[in-house]
Amino acid sequence: MVEKLILDEKRLALTLKRLAQQIVEQHRDINQLVLVGIQPRGVWMANRIMQLMQEENASYKPALGKLDISFYRDDVRQDANIKSYTTEMQFSIANKKVILIDDVLYTGRTIRAALDALLAFGRPAKVELMVLIDRKFSRDLPIHADYVGQAVDTFNQQKVKVKWKEKDGIDAVIAVE
Repeated sequence: MVEKLILDEKRLALTLKRLAQQIVEQHRDINQLVLVGIQPRGVWMANRIMQLMQEENASYKPALGKLDISFYRDDVRQDANIKSYTTEMQFSIANKKVILIDDVLYTGRTIRAALDALLAFGRPAKVELMVLIDRKFSRDLPIHADYVGQAVDTFNQQKVKVKWKEKDGIDAVIAVE
């Protein structure tokens, strides 16, 4: 197993800060904004983005949700071992601008499932996608991110792993072969 470092702790922190600033710049009306992290790893990123936005401006407090897509996946009938998580969305997204957040954009299937799951909470005015890592040449579906931390070229047999302090004890992004 060969590992290649894509982002170390310092570069990951800088990338997250830049992404948070982009949201602040693009969304002046914070009352219409909702951040939704896709369970599990997108939630850690969404929490960090929210924290960084509030460090930038303490009055920025958009709604923050956690979305479980387990039973919206297109392979749910093929994999009996799919782990489910909790969805925490104590608000409607009707007529709101939703930023869907995940750590890695790969085939696009997770995002498709998330879009289906979101509709249970209302019809948003707009949905944008934020990802830390975009594996840009591996899409199965025509999905692209509006906010990208870093685009990487990888082979299909490689995996991109985002390590979060909250779960893994360190912050880093690595490619594994």
